[in-house]
Amino acid sequence: MGIFISVQKTIECVVIAVFFAFAMLLSSAKLLGILQSCTYSNKKLITWSKKKSNLTLGRHLLLAMCCVLASAVIALAFSFAGEWASVVSLAAYVIFFVLFILADTRLSLRSPATLTPRFGRLMASVWLVNAIIAYLAVTLLNFADSLWGNPLFSDLKYVTLAILPLCMLPIVCLANLLIKIYEVPRNACYVKQAKVKLASANLTVVGITGSYGKTSTKKILSAMLSAKYRVLSTPRSHNTPLGVSKTINQADIPSYDVFVAEMGARHVGDIAELCKLCPPDYSIITGICPQHLESFGSIENIIKGKGEILQNTKTAAFIAADCYENFASYPGNNIKCDCASDIRPDCEGTTFTLTIDGNSREVRTKLLGAHAAHNIALCARCAYEMGVSFDDICAAIGQLDFVEHRLQLIKSNGVYILDDGYNSNVKGAEAALEVLKTFGGKKTVVTPGLVELGILDRQENLALGAKLVGFDNIILVGDTLVGYVKEGYLAAGGDQNNIRTVPTLFAAEEEIRGIVGKGDAVLFLNDLPDIYA
Repeated sequence: MGIFISVQKTIECVVIAVFFAFAMLLSSAKLLGILQSCTYSNKKLITWSKKKSNLTLGRHLLLAMCCVLASAVIALAFSFAGEWASVVSLAAYVIFFVLFILADTRLSLRSPATLTPRFGRLMASVWLVNAIIAYLAVTLLNFADSLWGNPLFSDLKYVTLAILPLCMLPIVCLANLLIKIYEVPRNACYVKQAKVKLASANLTVVGITGSYGKTSTKKILSAMLSAKYRVLSTPRSHNTPLGVSKTINQADIPSYDVFVAEMGARHVGDIAELCKLCPPDYSIITGICPQHLESFGSIENIIKGKGEILQNTKTAAFIAADCYENFASYPGNNIKCDCASDIRPDCEGTTFTLTIDGNSREVRTKLLGAHAAHNIALCARCAYEMGVSFDDICAAIGQLDFVEHRLQLIKSNGVYILDDGYNSNVKGAEAALEVLKTFGGKKTVVTPGLVELGILDRQENLALGAKLVGFDNIILVGDTLVGYVKEGYLAAGGDQNNIRTVPTLFAAEEEIRGIVGKGDAVLFLNDLPDIYA
């Protein structure tokens, strides 16, 4: 009989542990998506959770309190059932976890989690950690019950499991640490494989870095070089060692002549690491601004970090004219690029004069803004140095298409939408606002402010607010930095009636429907990932 009871209790512990493992995993879905957006950094996830506007931990507390109260009531109500009262009390967990998960699905991430192999391993790790913790907790509770033998404790013992919802964040962080035991050496091998593969190929490598404009510049340069070469470039914003390595490892390298690699950085040393992976024959620095100041710590560190590409460039580096002085002391063939003049932007594109090595021609692109002309000229100078003819470069300029979410013009039901969702830097924001001014009709700006500016958060968002004066409608999204933007707007003489704050991008879109019509223009300036929402 004792053996039967022991087996019964063991099965009970396993079943309860499995239930909590699945319930906790599904309830952690948003945390896992945020963690992926944080590049699997526990530190960033914890920082996100501590924001004053973050309701995640409060929702976990509410779930725990509901489970405590409901499971206690059910256990006492079924106390006549003896040892089964505690088991019946678990119904409260089923009910409230289901309600929590259903409510969580309505708060979908703006950038949904990507089901990569690593994300799958993270989910498995979270499930396993939850299962072990729940099994140990239930086993200890049953052991204490057998020792103590108190009827009230027997009925209410599973009420204490309500502490598990409060542990969602630390459990996710613990599971993430555990899989890094596997991920870190695996990633190192993956990067090494890419390095060996690229080194064995006869490719010309172009590295592109800067505080802003990297992805757009990469797309522009790749289009120009394609007139003469077979070009491989990193997709989207894949600019980390893993992202660059993935491009190399998945490509048929011998079928290409040139590899254009976008190189991102958040700390001094990041660019140097990328240059070891793919040493650039040519390089481009697009510009410098306080973007990522939060992680770099100072403008000097940003310059130092970006300058690492010059120290590793073999042939020539092309530097935007407005930041050339920052790198004037660096050795090497560093070329100041100021090839665009007579720039005339409008709401349909940009016209300018391109001058390279005695060749001069008026060109036009559908890309918007004076900054687009400077990016194009920077790429043109590099492509020309790499052997592309001036005529082919000019022809490519006329064929350039918008880069997704980078001041991309979309026409919808007679409304002009400027999608600048990936822009979150000071200079890019200023350029986007200048483009918006070229449109007719009412002009609306939707923004959550500028991020990752460290000690300049308040200063730069106040300045952004001042620049919004004169536009017809200002819709601020979220609560992170919009207070500074609103303060700057009103201090500069903005109309209180023209500015409003909404909690989410979805709410902003609903707001827009009631205030815009045909011929109006809407600028989405920096559609932030949820970590900043």
